[in-house]
Amino acid sequence: MDRVYNFNAGPAAIPVEVLQKAQGELLNFNHTGMSVMELSHRSQAYDEVHNNAKSLLKELLNIPDSYDVLFLQGGASLQFAMIPMNFLNNENIAYYILSGAWSEKALSEAKKFGETNVLASSKESNYTHIPKQFEANSLQNAAYLHITSNNTIFGTQWHEFPSTNAPLIADMSSDILSRELNIEQFDLIYAGAQKNLGPSGVTVVIIKKDLIEKANKNVPTILSYQTHASKNSLYNTPPTFAIYMLSLVFEWVKEQGGVAEIERRNKQKAQILYNAIDESDGFYKGHAEKESRSFMNVTFTLPSDELTKAFVQEAKENRLIGLSGHRSVGGCRASIYNAVTIEACEKLAQFMKEFRKKH
Repeated sequence: MDRVYNFNAGPAAIPVEVLQKAQGELLNFNHTGMSVMELSHRSQAYDEVHNNAKSLLKELLNIPDSYDVLFLQGGASLQFAMIPMNFLNNENIAYYILSGAWSEKALSEAKKFGETNVLASSKESNYTHIPKQFEANSLQNAAYLHITSNNTIFGTQWHEFPSTNAPLIADMSSDILSRELNIEQFDLIYAGAQKNLGPSGVTVVIIKKDLIEKANKNVPTILSYQTHASKNSLYNTPPTFAIYMLSLVFEWVKEQGGVAEIERRNKQKAQILYNAIDESDGFYKGHAEKESRSFMNVTFTLPSDELTKAFVQEAKENRLIGLSGHRSVGGCRASIYNAVTIEACEKLAQFMKEFRKKH
């Protein structure tokens, strides 16, 4: 069966080379006579997989030794609750900047554990831009400041991160490993794997060791960052196959030339699609303001719902899959994560031009 051009928002495309390597090792991993899925998580064979994934991510993102890398479960949605459980108490305030639906959900969970404050929001414009007007360098009694680095539904992205006197926490589920970062700007980064890192089932947490020491002690054992840091993310059975897939994706990124090369490609891919939108004389209209446009999720609308349905259907017939927009925005969305090729974006841009001429 021919593979399609996959623009799904998540779970999303995985590099073909990674899938082929996993396929080749599926029945007999590293001469063990077993699949990775069958290995004991306490075995030396799996231990090498686990630690290789951790070490590759640290190398790719230049993560200092003052940070720990954790492989957890529950997705970013569990982190929405786990963060305030660990760091919010009766004496401090959790600050949130709202830039989309996922930051709203993170805030909603934090409200259950303590006092919160919305420092800034672009909700009034239906999240067409990243909030700009706020002061984050003099936050009072701050437990942390939480942001969502990329907004999959609305197609916006932080291109410069806020300077703040509070610990900075970022949900990077949809753009981690897509661009170079100064990790030391952040105290905690978390990301569900199913967009840029691999399959669903594992969540990566990059956390400053000093922050772990400050965490609340009276939380359930499995919801404590201290638990997982002290056990190398092996307190309970981890999602071993998903972590194995992470390691293969990290190896692939390294082989491509590292994060700098991945970032260059991602900007090229995004520009191809944004050019198709901007040169359409208004037939396609981008949801995000230009200075806030995401390099991961390109969102746009067409002149009518009928044309949108026709666009998605005809795209599917041309093996361009996953282009329906979220109901809160409408229109279309092309998610162009790391594994989506330049060729795929060129095919979509060409289809957009032909569809416009036809209609």
